[in-house]
Amino acid sequence: MSANSSGINIVIAIDHASITGGQAKVALESALGLKKARYNPIVFAAAAPVDPRLAEAGIEVICLDQADLLGNESKAAAAVQGTWNFRAETEMRRLLSRLKGEKTIVHVHGWAKALSASIARPIQQSGLPAVYTMHEYFMFCPNGGFYNYQQNHVCELTPLSAACWATHCDSRTYPRKVWRCLRQTVMERVARLPRTFDDFILISRFQAGVVAHRLPNGARVHAISNPIDCLDLGRKPQAASGDFLFVGRVSTEKGPLLFAEAARKAGVTPVFAGDGPALEAVRATYPEARLLGWKSPDEVKVLMRNARALVFPSLWFEGQPLTVLEAKAMGTPIIVSDGCAGREEVENGVSGLWFQSANPDSLAQSLVKAKDDALVTSMSNACYDQFWADPPTLARHVERLGAVYGEMLERRRAAA
Repeated sequence: MSANSSGINIVIAIDHASITGGQAKVALESALGLKKARYNPIVFAAAAPVDPRLAEAGIEVICLDQADLLGNESKAAAAVQGTWNFRAETEMRRLLSRLKGEKTIVHVHGWAKALSASIARPIQQSGLPAVYTMHEYFMFCPNGGFYNYQQNHVCELTPLSAACWATHCDSRTYPRKVWRCLRQTVMERVARLPRTFDDFILISRFQAGVVAHRLPNGARVHAISNPIDCLDLGRKPQAASGDFLFVGRVSTEKGPLLFAEAARKAGVTPVFAGDGPALEAVRATYPEARLLGWKSPDEVKVLMRNARALVFPSLWFEGQPLTVLEAKAMGTPIIVSDGCAGREEVENGVSGLWFQSANPDSLAQSLVKAKDDALVTSMSNACYDQFWADPPTLARHVERLGAVYGEMLERRRAAA
């Protein structure tokens, strides 16, 4: 807890006021942690519902009760809102106008799914210090992932170049890609969202390699891991039992079909805990796969604890996959693609295994290696020991956020 945190307002801007994924989970749980550390977090979100824990903790929430872009029944209304959410701009301006400038920081976690880049203008006009946590890449890439969802590979085109505009890389339709390029143009040239922030929080070294050269000149970069909420259950008593487990959204860029194909080659049964648009393709093509469907967070933790290994075959530039950290906390080895930040948490051959991204044969070789009971037991113990030697708890996350906030406020005072 910071001795100077009392009375400092932290405006937390996020698309959703409830947990809909890793981005919202980090933003909302950081709000709870900041409140406990005697800051005054204010959650500003577009899409309902509101996480009940926020009210229970006494945290002010400004929710616009809007649908997110995918949940909007009108595609035209969604296109307008996604390009410029006029209500979000108005309400953000109203909020910032009543806060004390010398003790207020704006912390943006997300904008692309409901808020839009319109929030940039009131933040800029307020003159308040602002920081952005890079959970994904919508600030630099029209589809948010530097990934071609039609060809299922990482995209190396220059964003908004002629080749980018001409390429159908969207997960749905080409007209949607064109709209996203239009939105990106508005975000960069009208809202000037990247220029709103002097400080950026990156969640992994891997992510820094992807975006560092794209950040505004003079931007200050801070490395802060996402927080993980896990119980210390001790080393696993039967580490070499259990399944090869996939956890998360079953969508193409997450690599579920790659895992199923590699599992067939390795002669093991792939187990999936999650739901998503690629689930039926897995079911139809790999009937031997065990599909558990969506599971609650507590059920997922039990599955992870009992698994032989977590398989993380993601094909895109994951910034810092929470499931990898959660599995590590459980003492479950991770078999991870070398093309995402999850590899940073895995010491190859010690706490898990790396495989060549998008290569089913390479993944199959890793699955075969993980049939070795002695190796799995050794990797399990290493996972547990490494994680709990310096666990990225919510309290530590808040402490590191507090250091960034303090530096930002000190710079503001010095400039004044």
